[in-house]
Formats: sequence, structure tokens, C-alpha cells
Amino acid sequence: MKKNNKLGKIYLAVVFFVLYAPIFYLMFYSFNAGGTMNHFSGFTWDYYKEVFQDTRLLIIVLNTFVIALLSSVVATILGVLGALAIRYMPRPFAKNSLLSLNNVLIVSPDVVIGASFLIFFTILGVKLGFISVLVSHIAFSIPIVVLMVLPKLQEMSPTLIDAARDLGASQWNVLSKVILPYISPGVFAGFFMALTYSLDDFAVTFFVTGNGFSTLSVEIYSRARQGISLSINALSTLLFLFTIVLVIGYYFINQRNAKAAQAMEVPKK
Repeated sequence: MKKNNKLGKIYLAVVFFVLYAPIFYLMFYSFNAGGTMNHFSGFTWDYYKEVFQDTRLLIIVLNTFVIALLSSVVATILGVLGALAIRYMPRPFAKNSLLSLNNVLIVSPDVVIGASFLIFFTILGVKLGFISVLVSHIAFSIPIVVLMVLPKLQEMSPTLIDAARDLGASQWNVLSKVILPYISPGVFAGFFMALTYSLDDFAVTFFVTGNGFSTLSVEIYSRARQGISLSINALSTLLFLFTIVLVIGYYFINQRNAKAAQAMEVPKK
């Protein structure tokens, strides 16, 4: 048993090393005064200053965060409604069909989804840019939110809703004061997952961006193709750190919700 635990720890260490070593290598050389990724010749903040002095890049950063926030909010609302529809749909065949369609979007390759949206917008005559990127990000974020919210709905006891109705609660009161507070951890999880997916997405965004509009992932790819520049390292480092902040923020929100749920259960005991 101890041998298996030791092998498991070694395996996890190797996996984390393979995943994070390239990221820390990139972050380390973002401070290299030598301008290359071969030899560290001195510490400098010049590449970070270059990032913040690039007006075009700052506009792209703003575009990225606006797209991520808007798409996450809309996808969270639609995803919660979709999860409610799947959970309380009376016909099992229709419920399973909707759930299967939702899961297909999760496992479909991003290239296929991006190409599909490109054809769709071309047929409709929609100009590629802010709107096309926003709609695409909302579409691929909705299934993520549904998968985060649906387990919480399935855990919820039907007696809670029945008790609320017996006390005279309307449909809106049941939704706003019983269901939504109970599934709020799943809602927050879905929102943060949608936000991180939107910030990091490249494949779908690459297909639906037009001239004059770009996001960070597409911009980093474009700059990397032009040659090695440590400003790319600095930009990637800032994006990675922001993602870490989002993960930590979600962790603390989740912990607070868990403590609140425990506090509500104490009087019942």
C-alpha cells in the first residue's frame, strides 16, 4: 500500500513537472536582459514596461476582458436556464437528448466548432469582429455552465421545493429563494470556468476574428510567428498570473459558500 502511494506521488510530481516546467521557463526568461531564451544575462523589467506602453496591445487586452466578462455573464444565465430545463423536463427521452447534445459540444474539437461558426456567420453575412467572437464564446461556454450547475440541481431534494410551495411560495420565490441559493456554488463554478475558457480560447477565436479586432490568444500567436520576443513571455506571464488569481478567487468563494451551507445546517441538528 505504501509503495503504491509512493508511486502515485512520483507520478503526480512528474505530471506537474511536465505541465508547469515550460510555463516557469517562459516566466523566468521574461526577466532576461539578454533578449534571448538561451542564456540569462541579467534581470530587467523592460519587457513588462514594453507591454504596458503598447497602446494597441492594451486595446486588445481590453477587448479580451470585455468579451470574457460579457460572454461569461450571458452564458451563465442561459446555462442555468438550460440546466433547469434539463433537470425538470418531464419526458426522459427529451431530457436525455438535450443532455447528449450539450455533451457533444463539450467533446467536439475546437477547430470543428470554429469552422462551423465561420461558415454560419458567412452565410448570415455577419461581419467578423466583436459580435462574432462574443456570440461564439457564449455558445461554447453554455455547455460548460450546464455541466457545472446540473449536478447541484440533481443533489437538491425535491422536498425543499414542495415545502416552499406548501408555505405559499410562488414559482419566482421558489426559484429565487430556494433553488438559486442552493445551486449558487455550481453557478459560480460555471461562471469562472466560462471566464477562464473565454480568456484562454484560441482555436474558435482564430476562425471568427476579423480585421481590426483581436484577442490576447490570437495576438500572442501572431507575435510568436514573427520571431522570438521576450515581450511575448511577459504578456503570457501576466495572463497566466491573472488566471491563477481567478482560480484563487473561485476557491475562496467556494469555501465561503461551503461555510454558509454548514452554518445553515447547524440549527437543524
